[in-house]
Amino acid sequence: MKRKICVVITARPSYSRIKTALAAINNHPDLELQLVVAASALLDRYGNAVNNIEKDGFKITAKVFNVLEGENLTAAAKTTGIGILELSTVFNNLNPDIVVTVADRFETMATAISASYMNIPLAHIQGGEVTGNIDEKVRHAITKLSDYHFVASEDAYQRVVKLGENPSYVFNTGCPSIDLAYEIKQNPKLDFDPIQKYGGVGKVMDYSNGYWVVMQHPVTTEVGNSRFHIEETLHAMYSLNQPVFWFWPNVDAGADGTSTGIRSFRETHDLENFHFFKNMEPQDFLKLLYSSKGLIGNSSVGIRECAFMGVPVVNIGSRQNSRERGNNVKDVGYSRVEILQALNEIENSPKPQISTIYGNGDAGEKIAQHLSELPLIFHKTITF
Repeated sequence: MKRKICVVITARPSYSRIKTALAAINNHPDLELQLVVAASALLDRYGNAVNNIEKDGFKITAKVFNVLEGENLTAAAKTTGIGILELSTVFNNLNPDIVVTVADRFETMATAISASYMNIPLAHIQGGEVTGNIDEKVRHAITKLSDYHFVASEDAYQRVVKLGENPSYVFNTGCPSIDLAYEIKQNPKLDFDPIQKYGGVGKVMDYSNGYWVVMQHPVTTEVGNSRFHIEETLHAMYSLNQPVFWFWPNVDAGADGTSTGIRSFRETHDLENFHFFKNMEPQDFLKLLYSSKGLIGNSSVGIRECAFMGVPVVNIGSRQNSRERGNNVKDVGYSRVEILQALNEIENSPKPQISTIYGNGDAGEKIAQHLSELPLIFHKTITF
């Protein structure tokens, strides 16, 4: 009988973080994939990742609508609570052998709590990393709730073991998102027109001489400043007067301030060189990044995939504090002056060397194989 592996995807970026592992699980002779899509991954305003999932041929076993509107701290907490209620019912119906949760978004806490209290073995992907914000609290809490750990770097491996987890169940597989970046590097040509394929909002601009990509999310511990943060970035990119592909923020608390700042700026400035998108298919997004002058914002894609592809990154603010990074990243504060200075340095510097901190491109296969072989446990074993 095949072992049932229930993977829960709760947000747009989580899909690219797990896509190759989903394919490996789906293709493994001893595994059955149960795919649950929940939270903002189902919402059109955040890119409706479910469309890409279905387009890629994955069968969705269950959908969980649990996002409470508001984009504030209370809504985030209540969304997590609703997720616990709904996912518990899903797990009871599906009766999985192992539940897999991805990364550190607040919605993933619901997956971990539900599986743990139902005595279902829990596997966590991308634990052990540090960032210095609410994501770190969630990430480490999920580590302690989890039974198996598929970490993305050696530093993360050592940290999970130091947290008291049994080394026999901690595996440095690398990050599955690097698998996609590896595929893109084999054929990196930008073979589609982003505006024609994805629509979006903004002018049809000439980007043949180069362009920048912006992806900046609110910081949950700095929600009151989210509008100011995004306005500084908007002013910097406007002053640069070069083509910019800008991606909408995620559902985190403070997103309303970020979104309002963008909309207000669009109303008061003639944005000849800006085009805005909600989402792209993971491979297309990576191709867009690979061919760009660089990424600006605070997304972990700048720390992970861009490091592997050698794409320059201007990392703004505190969202990625203390996370391991390659030499492709320039860290700046929430200042249009600092941002412009970093962009100027990038334009006058050679392309960064690639980094394999987060893997070599085979994480998905490793994760699937471990899931097929691990003993089914839902309790902690003493390691001291």
